Amino acid sequence: MEHSVGQVAGYAGVTVRTLHHYDGIGLLSPSGRSHAGHRRYNDADLDRLQQILFYRELGFPLDEIAALLDDPDADPQEHLRRQHALLSHRIAELQRMATAVETAMEARKMGINLTPEEKFEVFGDKDPESYAEEAERRWGGSDTYAESQRRAARYTKEDWQRMKAEVSSWGERYDALMEDGEPATGERAMDLAEEHRLHITTWFYDCTTEIHRGLGEMYVADPQFKAFYDAMRPGLAEHLRDAIEANAERRE
Repeated sequence: MEHSVGQVAGYAGVTVRTLHHYDGIGLLSPSGRSHAGHRRYNDADLDRLQQILFYRELGFPLDEIAALLDDPDADPQEHLRRQHALLSHRIAELQRMATAVETAMEARKMGINLTPEEKFEVFGDKDPESYAEEAERRWGGSDTYAESQRRAARYTKEDWQRMKAEVSSWGERYDALMEDGEPATGERAMDLAEEHRLHITTWFYDCTTEIHRGLGEMYVADPQFKAFYDAMRPGLAEHLRDAIEANAERRE
């Protein structure tokens, strides 16, 4: 089956100009031409374009992509294996960064008083300073914010490390129950939702079931919070929101 340059641009989400450029530098030359001289791409051309875009997404320059794809000793399966490994590494890195950013944002929101070295040791290698203004905008002025600031001012580095360990343990257990197919309305899920609520009450402020419900909705609606929870396991944010709701109904 043959495809026009416009069709291929639509499939791949690139511009016609990009495809013309790839043709001009010999990176992706269409296998055929119409009677009028227009470019016609076959399925093999589309496979090559897919490989090009995978490598571009990974940051490879066009000349290196050409060298990789034109290597006579490399087979298509090897390209896919390499790209899968690189993309998996990037995903893991982004998930780690999302977790670090979320923790850093919470740390700044709560007014942690740590040295710069301790910031990086406890919360990873992303500077949380850029999130202070956002935290202040979102929570500043509320009674719960003031209470969490008051409590956090007393916390030591060891307190924050213990808190982080509790979150990590909770995340591992929530991941396990989702792996087991536990519904959000199941006892284990509701128990972990309650543990989540009590964790907030213990460390930050009195988290009522109504406040907890609002947090659950925010975990899904806010991209940063959603990324934090979904980094533990894809879909965890939505599952937790539903478990929070089920737990609130159970307690009421």
